[in-house]
Amino acid sequence: MIKSPSHDQLGPPHEAMFLILPYLPLFELLSMTQVCKSFRDALKDDILPWLNIIVEKPLNTRFSDDFLVKIMSNAKGRLRVVALKNCFKITDEGLLQVIASNPLISKLYLQGCRGLTIEGVIEAVKLHTKANHKLKNLAISGIYNVKTEDFETLCYMMGINQMQIKQGKKNYYHTRRELSSFKRESQPSIDVDICPKCGEIREVFDCPKDSCKGRMQQQQQQQKQVLMECCRGCFLCVPRCEECGVCTKDEELGEAACADILCLNCWLKLPKCSFCNKAYCNQHAYDQQSLYPGGFLCSHCSFHATQSSHY
Repeated sequence: MIKSPSHDQLGPPHEAMFLILPYLPLFELLSMTQVCKSFRDALKDDILPWLNIIVEKPLNTRFSDDFLVKIMSNAKGRLRVVALKNCFKITDEGLLQVIASNPLISKLYLQGCRGLTIEGVIEAVKLHTKANHKLKNLAISGIYNVKTEDFETLCYMMGINQMQIKQGKKNYYHTRRELSSFKRESQPSIDVDICPKCGEIREVFDCPKDSCKGRMQQQQQQQKQVLMECCRGCFLCVPRCEECGVCTKDEELGEAACADILCLNCWLKLPKCSFCNKAYCNQHAYDQQSLYPGGFLCSHCSFHATQSSHY
């Protein structure tokens, strides 16, 4: 059997592949570098897929400082967006190395990176502003021990005043986990604020409920600060529906199988446990134990059903 020339030597990747690469998640980009030498070389020479780096599951638990610096170096100093979700192994040292070599970063998300300190974050933002650049967006929720003076320092370095925060983009509870939030323009410049109820520096959420929006607009027109009556606050001070983000004041609640809160409107739309009639929010839907097509048992009922079958 005579092999054709096309079988003797593999050609470069098809040009169409380069149009797809910038849209692939980081996990898939790294997987493609292991497929073959052609793919590895193509990704090594093309910086476009590496300009916006979003690190989430399953990579976040394995992301160390060395790995972070190595991945970010693929952008060759032209990084635009860095989003690290719950990367608890990242330290101040690794973050500062990335900031020092990438002065064009406009969005920096460090949510849940418990290995970072607020002092390290402030130093990183200060280092970034030395190159005459300012961050458009900063996310630090989940970093411990953020004090009011730390928050004010970050706002000053980013050129944000308190009036801009109050009149800025709304922050809704139910959109906080969406990956698309990294690319949305309608997001706050900084994801934390001074909670108007407890005074702590945390994520402060607005209410999407029409009646609450109208009440807050009326209070602003009358120039009254009735802080304890409005429903703007952190997640500890204002309970909210996990699915739609509305405050649960004056709301009838549906019974949930998970620990989250569900308003009655969302509860009615969600599938229920076939035994106890409790619903899972979409975030915890993986806890459902399939029973038959269209039905499931919650983990609590599934456990008791298993125990009963043993007797």
